[in-house]
Amino acid sequence: MARKTSPKTAAPSEPSRGLPSRDELVAFIASEGGKVGKREIARAFRISGAERVELKRMLHELQDEGVVARKGKRLARSGALPSVVLADVVGRDRDGELLAEPAEWDEDEHGAPPKILIDPAPSRGRKPGLAPGIGDRVLVRAEPLEEVEPGGATHHGRVIKVLSKQSARVLGIFRVLPDGSGRLAPVEKRNAGRELAIAAADSGGAKDGDLISADIIKEGRYGLPAARVRERLGSLKSERAVSLIAIHAHQIPHVFPAAALAEAEAAPAASLQGREDWRRVPLITIDPADAKDHDDAVHAEPDPDPANAGGHIVTVAIADVAAYVHPGSALDREALERGNSVYFPDRVVPMLPERISNDLCSLREKENRPALAVRMWIGKDGRKLRHSFHRVMMRSAAKLSYSQAQAAIDGAPDDATGPLLEPVLKPLWAAYAALKTARDARGPLDLDLPERKLLLKPDGTVDRVIVPPRLDAHRLIEEFMIQANVAAAETLEARRTPLVYRVHDAPSLEKLEALRELLKTLDIEFAQSGNLRPMHFNRILARTAESESASLINEVVLRTQAQAEYAAENYGHFGLNLRRYAHFTSPIRRYADLIVHRALIRGLDLGSDGLPDSATAETLGEIGARISAAERRAMAAERETVDRLIAHFLADRVGATFTGRIAGVTRSGLFVKLDETGADGFVPISTLGSEYFSHDEAARALVGERSGERYRLGDTVEVKLVEAAPVAGALRFEMLSEGQPGRPAGRGKRGLRRAAAADSKKAPGGRKKGGRATRGSKGKGSR
Repeated sequence: MARKTSPKTAAPSEPSRGLPSRDELVAFIASEGGKVGKREIARAFRISGAERVELKRMLHELQDEGVVARKGKRLARSGALPSVVLADVVGRDRDGELLAEPAEWDEDEHGAPPKILIDPAPSRGRKPGLAPGIGDRVLVRAEPLEEVEPGGATHHGRVIKVLSKQSARVLGIFRVLPDGSGRLAPVEKRNAGRELAIAAADSGGAKDGDLISADIIKEGRYGLPAARVRERLGSLKSERAVSLIAIHAHQIPHVFPAAALAEAEAAPAASLQGREDWRRVPLITIDPADAKDHDDAVHAEPDPDPANAGGHIVTVAIADVAAYVHPGSALDREALERGNSVYFPDRVVPMLPERISNDLCSLREKENRPALAVRMWIGKDGRKLRHSFHRVMMRSAAKLSYSQAQAAIDGAPDDATGPLLEPVLKPLWAAYAALKTARDARGPLDLDLPERKLLLKPDGTVDRVIVPPRLDAHRLIEEFMIQANVAAAETLEARRTPLVYRVHDAPSLEKLEALRELLKTLDIEFAQSGNLRPMHFNRILARTAESESASLINEVVLRTQAQAEYAAENYGHFGLNLRRYAHFTSPIRRYADLIVHRALIRGLDLGSDGLPDSATAETLGEIGARISAAERRAMAAERETVDRLIAHFLADRVGATFTGRIAGVTRSGLFVKLDETGADGFVPISTLGSEYFSHDEAARALVGERSGERYRLGDTVEVKLVEAAPVAGALRFEMLSEGQPGRPAGRGKRGLRRAAAADSKKAPGGRKKGGRATRGSKGKGSR
């Protein structure tokens, strides 16, 4: 290849005395690919003494200007790619070489995604025959190019693995034509408007309006591509069909290979050999009432040790998935490909087959099950004093739901919880009370964001939307799991065993500055001293908790946060305010947890089925990139399915009015979240009143340039539903509420010209064409 990558030197060959220039500093940080911190910079340029203070100041300036970004203690060129990245092959350059873009990229924060020039030569460990092509998703090792052409590739990438090949199969809606043939309208946005022709003989009995899966059988230069129906998936009125749209659109694996199913069916139940017998310990599971698998059980008791008077012994037992899913097996390969289970309102796409997830590894009541358990000694102040891990055989004493356990504590036990109240439930709540004291002192991010749940009818369509109550039973299990996760990370670090951390970086400086600007408009000062901590956000949340701005502040603080991910390098968990954190408690549904289980088995010598020696920080970093992308894929699929279901639910209510809050403000309009269902819909800016509105980014508002009328993020508004598109999951609203009064956005001659232009476009009767009534014609009767 003609282009050269920049050299990866550990330090300048002849570092000059004194501080480097800004350009030298930025160039060095960029050359290290995000693997350098202040200490490494000081060593590379031989900086010591008072010069270190000046170096720190220079680095802060570069961060403030957005030139470099910090991830934990590591620095990188702002918007830089990590050394291992998940990417999609999107096309070719003018020389015919493949170009890829990162699969996940925040354009709002970093601008247009960088292009990666794919090296056709296979990297070490990849078979030469598995060459990538356009449309494929690949895992690549990326390095910045030394010479970058305007608009061209910025990085060079060697393919580590081709993760998925482009499929010629299309999902869409079948429309019957008079002659018996049909057309398929793809549901994926990238294929929108690209219809396929289906001959009558190839329709497979599909009916008008069916959701179908079709194979492309012919593509020519002229005419529509031809396709053959492969499978009828049902009517769009069925939720099953709606969830399949998301499964297909996001390429979520949902059919287990025969080899994986055969391994699962052949797996024998684990024996007591090599395990501690904990079957007499009254561990219980507490889960949602409709849970089908149970991967965690809990127990607590007072610590009898006089040295820990008032303390507790808390036990968390987790299903021993590693006993059944071995590294390199067909089950393991499929679990890594899926990354996690995906939860839709009517179905689960599991990471592991039912034989494993719902049977052998589910901690069923009164049945022997293998588990990996952690026993934690908690002081009366809630601080963990020590812990130990054990590989055990357990037997769950009871299967309880959250509401069932909470009702017992609140004085309404039933037949199942009555006998457990004194010996099991009350000690659990006593231990939680202590842990809550320590949690409050630690001060994790405390957002108030209620979650909605769809309740379905027997036919799979939406019956209603509810907000389940947030109980202490939920918080208890959450806090026990957090403590177990911390214990796992601490143990593996102490044993120097490689692992996958769950990490969450502090917010970027750009997002913090945007938050400050917004808070200024509310007369709220946000100025933290020293290192940023969750408590700085919590103070703002507490101060505004009872105000009209509470919803707005919670939303904006959430959007200010970085996205959590999995990584082999630890830079802490900002949101939980924890230095070490690893997911350990859900190996049935998350591959990261299975990696941590194997690492504990290896590090503590608990068996021969632990993490293999080939698992290094480098290989685990690659796995972290894959499962982080799988997690984001699952979240998007779940969200889109809910959007489609609610759009279908509201389709017969076009013309109805709803109350909601402005959940997003863009240059093109407003996103409004309805109070009743949590559905999001769009109000185009062209329909807002009789004047031009401009986007005030700092205030998160659209502001009338003549009147100063403003619609701001978080405002409560009334809207009318004017259009529902169930296939796309889209709703369009008309604004009925007046905006808040404020200062006009227009200034000087430009503002006057635009206001005059707005007046000239009014239609007779005081309405702007395509818009709503002007302020003068508004009134309660006109809404």
